[in-house]
Amino acid sequence: MYHYNPKIALEELQEDALLPHPVKLRDMILRNQLGPQEAQLLNHDFQEYLLRFGELQKIAREILDRLVAGQRKTA
Repeated sequence: MYHYNPKIALEELQEDALLPHPVKLRDMILRNQLGPQEAQLLNHDFQEYLLRFGELQKIAREILDRLVAGQRKTA
């Protein structure tokens, strides 16, 4: 895991296509010194991320629920 390091999180995103959990991303933002305008823009983008992250979790849960209910192929 990237332990609140945005550089490592970015590398993992590029390598493994993993999205950082919103709480960890928020903590990364809070650990950065930002000007007022930059903080406002970043907060707006973070709110979009948070919304879409939740939507994707819901979609993934629905897909996984259907897969769990289905039958697996035999080898």
